[in-house]
Amino acid sequence: MDLSIIIVNWNTSRLLQQCLNSIYSARIRVAFEVIVVDNGSSDGSLSLIAEHFPAVIIIKNDRNLGFARANNQGISVGMGRYFMLLNTDTIVLPGAVDALIQIADRHPELGVVGPKLLNMNNTIQKSWASFPSFLSELVGKNFRIRHPVANSPHAYEVDWIMGACMLVRSATIEEVGKLDEDYFFYSEEIDWCFRIKKKNWKIWYISNAEIYHIGGGSANRARFIQLIRLYQGKLLYFQKYHGSFMTTLLRYGLAVANTLGVIRRLIFFNWLNRQAAAQRIAHQSKLVWCLLWNRYPKTG
Repeated sequence: MDLSIIIVNWNTSRLLQQCLNSIYSARIRVAFEVIVVDNGSSDGSLSLIAEHFPAVIIIKNDRNLGFARANNQGISVGMGRYFMLLNTDTIVLPGAVDALIQIADRHPELGVVGPKLLNMNNTIQKSWASFPSFLSELVGKNFRIRHPVANSPHAYEVDWIMGACMLVRSATIEEVGKLDEDYFFYSEEIDWCFRIKKKNWKIWYISNAEIYHIGGGSANRARFIQLIRLYQGKLLYFQKYHGSFMTTLLRYGLAVANTLGVIRRLIFFNWLNRQAAAQRIAHQSKLVWCLLWNRYPKTG
């Protein structure tokens, strides 16, 4: 088996069907298997797979275990030389998977490689970034530095690749370990790439493999909870790699930044879409309280 494609699903049956159709229509030339880890969906996702995609391996959870833990379940049963983490809200284009496999086969130093992610209007998503710093987190803007790879015109060395689609060598996972399950959703791929680079594996972004990434998916549900998960992931990453003092400093800094954000939204209130504007203010205000007191609602 060359490739194990792992897809974590939570109540995204329509997107899942579209994603699976694209995989089997892409005419992937290597031997591959598809593993869907379902996090307790109630939208008919499992019956859809059974009816339309009988070759798919299903791992069924009775509740939402989070992105990292569910992917680790898929990795545990996969048999491929490579593992591809793939979101349900992606559409695989012909040739993309083969291009990723080919460049990884040619470069044994590669631990992770990611494709060009496209919006549905064919604009490019910034699917790579430098590792988070105190400044980048405080201003809410990722720094994106990439270095062209000599003799590989479509390849760039980067710090980390977005988890919507990332190809990881099985030998890399054996050395580095799986995803850190302390992350529920958000920042787990950043943490993984950080650990992978510490073991001297390369991480590349290549521009000649293209996959559509719709964005949102299950992350659109329960938006305040997703906002909390986003910030919990940021703080967990800093706690692991920058210590308690810097994490506390960042937490208060984020509280101040979001307070300013609430004030700005109040001053420039969007009366044309008042319900959504009021909801965003309420969510951001609750986030400020959580950050100040370091207390968060359960998200599992």
